[in-house]
Amino acid sequence: MKPEKRRAFTLVELLIAVLIIGALAAVAIPRINGGAQTAKINACKTNVDIINRQIELYHAETEDWPQSLAWFVNNYPEYFPDGQPKCPFGAAYTMEPATHLVREHSH
Repeated sequence: MKPEKRRAFTLVELLIAVLIIGALAAVAIPRINGGAQTAKINACKTNVDIINRQIELYHAETEDWPQSLAWFVNNYPEYFPDGQPKCPFGAAYTMEPATHLVREHSH
């Protein structure tokens, strides 16, 4: 009777597997990080749109512009039932006095 051969991975096979995994990680990690940054930028733009639409709705209903964004949010919480949207980058949204709207800020 012949003794059974044990099957195992050789060192070369393990090195090839590690190289393949390393190459995939080198491609995937920057894409994941870039995707997170893009998501934050898009969330910030959406927040600005939401705030501006609520300001314009207030103007359409009252024929007046809010004094400031903080005044608007504090005195008219029904326009922001979940609270004022927060910038994912931690920056503060401010209303421009000339246009009465919030402008996108740089990231």
